Amino acid sequence: MSSDNTRIGIIGIGGRMGQAILREIHATPGAALAGGTERAGSPLLGQDPALAAGLPASGQSVLEDPAALFATADAVIDFSAPAAIAGHAALAAQAKTAYIVGITGLEESHFDTLRKAARHCCVVQSFNMSLGVNLLAGLVRQVAATLGNDWDIEIVEMHHRMKVDAPSGTAIMFGEAAAEGRGVALAEMKQSGRDGITGARQAGHIGFAALRGGNVAGEHTVIFAAENERLELSHKATDRSIFARGAVRCALWSRGKAPGLYHMPDVLGLKG
Repeated sequence: MSSDNTRIGIIGIGGRMGQAILREIHATPGAALAGGTERAGSPLLGQDPALAAGLPASGQSVLEDPAALFATADAVIDFSAPAAIAGHAALAAQAKTAYIVGITGLEESHFDTLRKAARHCCVVQSFNMSLGVNLLAGLVRQVAATLGNDWDIEIVEMHHRMKVDAPSGTAIMFGEAAAEGRGVALAEMKQSGRDGITGARQAGHIGFAALRGGNVAGEHTVIFAAENERLELSHKATDRSIFARGAVRCALWSRGKAPGLYHMPDVLGLKG
C-alpha cells in the first residue's frame, strides 16, 4: 500500500452499500481500505472484508469498535443510520478524521451534531452522492427561479421495498433546491402524504409522493406543471455503485481539507 493512498474506512462494511463502497475503493487509484466495522454478532467480525467480497486480501479485519477505525483512517464513510451519527461524529472530531455521511432521514438535531464535529474535522454530508443527481439539483433550482408560482411543483420518487424513510433524502434535496430557487423555506411549502378529501392544491406548495417496491435503486422526477404544459426533470439510478463512487470521491477530496461542513457541490466544484 502506497503511503500516498487515502485510507478509507467503511461503517457497516458487510451491508449492500458497504460492499459497493469496498469494491469502489478496490477499483479506485489512490484509495486504500483502512478497514470496516460491523455490528456485534456479525459473522464477518475478525475476517478480511476483501476476501469475504471475493477481492484480493486487504490485510484488514472487520472490527466491532468504530473508535479503532476512526483512529487509523484518513476518512470514514457512513451510510448506516441516523442514530449512529452522534457517536461517529464525536469519534471523527476526536481523531480529526474526515467523516463522509450519506445517511438519509436526518433531522435538524443530526445537522447540529455534524456542525459541531465540523469545527474539528472535515465533514462531507449529502443525501445523494451521484454526480447526475447533484447536476439535476442545480437545474431544479434554476428552473424554479425562472418559473412563477403558476407552475406547480411535484416531486415523485421510487425506491426498493427495504427503504425505511420517506420521502427520500434525495427528494428532499430536490425540494430544497426548488424552494431555494423560489426564495422560500421548504418547511413552509412542503406537502406530502395526500389522502382522502384534500381540497384543491394550494399555490406555491411543493408536493412529494413516495413509491416503494422491488429492488429499485432510486428514481426521482421533479414535475413543473402549468396550464397546458408540463416540464419533467428526471434521474434514474440502476445500481447503487454510483453512490459508492461518489462517496469514495468525497473521501479522496476530503484529505487535507480544513475543518468544516461540506456538501457535494463543494466536492464537484458546482458551487455557484
